[in-house]
Amino acid sequence: SSGINAEWPLRPGGSERQSKTNASGERFREATKINLSLSALGNVIHALVEDNTNHIPYRDSKLTRLLQDSLGGNSRTVMVANIGPADYNYDETITTLRYANRAKNIKNKPKINEDPKDALLRQFQSEIQRLRKILE
Repeated sequence: SSGINAEWPLRPGGSERQSKTNASGERFREATKINLSLSALGNVIHALVEDNTNHIPYRDSKLTRLLQDSLGGNSRTVMVANIGPADYNYDETITTLRYANRAKNIKNKPKINEDPKDALLRQFQSEIQRLRKILE
């Protein structure tokens, strides 16, 4: 049998520029946490893309810990970058596109999660089919 498929719809809110939003109080603290998580995610993406990195900093944020299997694990992952055409969003758009460009360079090698006994049984079944064809 194959492994569990998981879908993680994620919208971390984008880069929250406090100077643009004039956020204060609770909103300011929330935006700061979002930025820290996105920064940690960027560090993980960078580490996954680099060939000479031994340590991937998944534990630096809750977000990267949750996405660990999706980012560098045994899965196929899709990242959607939302950008806007307005000129006042130019800096955020460029940053988002660079972020997505780095993320697309992650190379996972997903494998079917299969019980070794099931794999052996599948091999035996294909061998039996092959031998039956020889006998015919």
